[in-house]
Amino acid sequence: MNAASTVIHAFITTRLDYCNHLYFGLPKYNVKKLQQIQNIAPCYVTSARKYDHITPILVQLHWLSVSYRIMFKHLFFVYKSLNGLCPQYLTNLLKHRKSARSLRSNFQDLLIQPTCKTKTYGDRAFSVCAPKIWNTIPLETCQSSTVLFKKTLKTFLLDLLRVTHYIFKF
Repeated sequence: MNAASTVIHAFITTRLDYCNHLYFGLPKYNVKKLQQIQNIAPCYVTSARKYDHITPILVQLHWLSVSYRIMFKHLFFVYKSLNGLCPQYLTNLLKHRKSARSLRSNFQDLLIQPTCKTKTYGDRAFSVCAPKIWNTIPLETCQSSTVLFKKTLKTFLLDLLRVTHYIFKF
């Protein structure tokens, strides 16, 4: 299982992760094609049958589905840019939301979500989509250290994957 997992990560996962920032906001049928490629890999690693439901196998292997991998990559770049670990041009795209009054939301590390006029390409821009998904993750995840951030973010996204599987199963 370990050797098969290494081969899968070397040949399939790296190809799915390459430039996956560009995949954010794609139509669902395009993401579904990528997900079908990824669904073959866990079946090969765990010797599962072709018609077994793939979400429990992904959770067991601690692998994120394609849509959650895209979110993970975006959120990690937001975290790196907010902590000065990314190029300055990415850091300049993100602004913290502050109010002149004393509000509880001032302490939640939220980002300003700019509006855009075009839905097809404007919503896919990093400056628009990154604050939108950053504001949805828990505060303890946002404020953790770099090593803990990746771990807690992946745990959070795996929990979301579990919950969405449970909701749509019944």
